[in-house]
Amino acid sequence: MREITVGAAVVPYRVLGAGRPLVLVHGGSRGSQIWDRVAEAFVDTRTVVLPDLSGSDAARDDGGALTVELLAEQVAAVISDLGQGPADVVGHSMGGAVVARLAAVRPELVSRLVLVSGWTGQGRQHQRQALSLWRDLADDADAFARYTMLVAFSPAYLESLDPAAVAELATSYRPEAGRLRQIALANKLDVRDLLPRIQAPALVIGCPADVLVPAEYSREVSADIPDATYAEIDAGHIVTAEQPTELAKLIRDFTG
Repeated sequence: MREITVGAAVVPYRVLGAGRPLVLVHGGSRGSQIWDRVAEAFVDTRTVVLPDLSGSDAARDDGGALTVELLAEQVAAVISDLGQGPADVVGHSMGGAVVARLAAVRPELVSRLVLVSGWTGQGRQHQRQALSLWRDLADDADAFARYTMLVAFSPAYLESLDPAAVAELATSYRPEAGRLRQIALANKLDVRDLLPRIQAPALVIGCPADVLVPAEYSREVSADIPDATYAEIDAGHIVTAEQPTELAKLIRDFTG
């Protein structure tokens, strides 16, 4: 585990494998662990970089409000610290907005860009209400965990798990301070004006069973990025858990 200091934050990042750099950026979650099953598919051919940004469990900072600018600066610092030139950069969920900003304002750092289950501006009423309710459940840890699973996973995926596995999964979704900071950012982020500035070849991946970030949002993002490619995976929001093999294949086919 490596660490760098970026402003008031200490940002850890893991480096696996060897080859051209592939940076996997988490969204609102515990952190880079969300990418572990996808990362496994690349360690034989790529240098896989897994940063834990402010708001994650592993990062340390002053506890202030999160911004897309702050998180994009942290990803830029990780790529620069790695010292292997521009990287292929993948962002999931809120991390999609983070890496979209990075590609727009620091084009020299991004070779190819992949946005997964992401959105780049304030969602419609349904999403705003979902995020606001999520935050309001913070005083009831069990309700917070159950609600998180409902918006994070597709019904088919949850039905595939036995009750013990569902109970175990719920322990991962607690209303930690970092998680609440992430939700607050998710409900106000807006980088839509930056999308036309993206120069890197881009792939946008939507998930039709995603109730938090409907695939329609991803299609709109794809339309706003010059010459972007669009693809879909039949999964809920946490596609990294539901369909890691298919997701890894799409990333590999696009980034080479």
